[in-house]
Amino acid sequence: MDLYLIIVIIMLALAVSGLVVGVANDAVNFLNSALGSKAAPRYVIMTVASVGIIVGAITSNGMMEVARSGVFHPEMFTFAEVMLLFLAVMFTNVILLDIFNTLGMPTSTTVSLVFGLLGAAVGISIFKIANDALVTLPDGSLATMADMINTGNAMAIIGGILISVVIAFVCGTVVMYITRLIFSFRYQSKLKSYGAVWCGIALTAISYFAVFKGLKGTQVIPADWMSWMEGHIPMMLGGLLVGWSLIMSILSMLKVNILRITVLAGTFSLALAFAGNDLVNFIGVPLAGMDSFRDYMANSNGIGARDFMMTSLMESAQTPSIYLLAAGVVMIVAMATSKKARNVIKTSVDLSRQDEGDEMFGSSRAARSIVRVTQDGNGWVMQYMPKSISRWIDSRFNKQEAELNDGAAFDVVRAAINLVLASMLITIGTNYKLPLSTTYVTFMVAMGSSLADRAWSRESAVFRVTGVISVIGGWFITAAVAFGACALVCLIMFYG
Repeated sequence: MDLYLIIVIIMLALAVSGLVVGVANDAVNFLNSALGSKAAPRYVIMTVASVGIIVGAITSNGMMEVARSGVFHPEMFTFAEVMLLFLAVMFTNVILLDIFNTLGMPTSTTVSLVFGLLGAAVGISIFKIANDALVTLPDGSLATMADMINTGNAMAIIGGILISVVIAFVCGTVVMYITRLIFSFRYQSKLKSYGAVWCGIALTAISYFAVFKGLKGTQVIPADWMSWMEGHIPMMLGGLLVGWSLIMSILSMLKVNILRITVLAGTFSLALAFAGNDLVNFIGVPLAGMDSFRDYMANSNGIGARDFMMTSLMESAQTPSIYLLAAGVVMIVAMATSKKARNVIKTSVDLSRQDEGDEMFGSSRAARSIVRVTQDGNGWVMQYMPKSISRWIDSRFNKQEAELNDGAAFDVVRAAINLVLASMLITIGTNYKLPLSTTYVTFMVAMGSSLADRAWSRESAVFRVTGVISVIGGWFITAAVAFGACALVCLIMFYG
């Protein structure tokens, strides 16, 4: 048992490393909009995000099922096999994520986890098949790889991630376009007329999805309270809309920038959604390994590690709150001190900034083709659009009138759209136990909103599109490397 105790200790140490490298990559998701728009001083933004992380961390228990039984069927694997599977996933993910952090490229910790677990499970399945170590099913037949891998759930997770990319981009583009038509770049004058109502709608959405949905099933809100709220949703939404609109109206009359408040609220909401949805990516595997060790020590009754089946992992995870709180603290420290996190944030902000400048990426044939087709399509639409409407739309998108904070990459209107939309989409996924990629959602919302905001001009569009293609290409590399490396490491461990 000394060997498996050492493995548990190594996995717990890797959990801390996973939190550090994971947050360094994922901090871009909830910090880029607030930092890019300079909505508040950096320390204020960091404080708001830290509170959101703590709240999200202590309410993330439900997502731990993904690491335990979301990708493979644990009852088909022995204790020895599961421990090496978890160890391989942790080693591979920490190294893979650190490489992407060093390159300043945002990638998905969710995809890294899912494909890592899938690859490791496939690797062990190959070993079991090759060595006639398969489990006998109730009907007397031997298990196949299809019986050992939770293919349906894995495909649902992967499908949810891919669909979220399209939905995030479309929503970011459409909502930003409509919002800019309403406010234009001279948003300060429009805030006096209907800014309070717009911010009230945004804060109502944040309150509903980040609190009523994000905290559902936790101990933060009593079950009877949640049941009452679910039965009175229209009344709750109406009350929130009226209440927030009145508060924003009063603050506006007091000369407070209510868009900045909305951005900070969105930062809190997205940090909460991030911690609630993505914490499993960092500590889910080590905690599952520790639970497996405890189960074996308590219930093996002399059965060897290579014969004890891990049916206990099919049960719901009950993670002690102290572990979740400690993980949240490590995430906050990593977020505030990591230099690599700033590199990843810089990549995302530069791809969505309003003005041209020194572009991080060069030109590519694919990007030139996409830009050319898009411009041709836009030219075709403009031929049939009345000139008066075309001139009015152009007047709403006059970037020369942009009201940017000192040193900001874009204004707080777009920052608010990015944060509110992303937090809504991610928290919906968390509520349905779908581990959506926080990186994919926030990045594609930001790219969609910057496209709709005409931030990609004729001069910069090719470079920006090349950057987006490079980032998306990195996501596919993450999946392929995580799958292949974990499968290979598992096979080496068993045959070694």
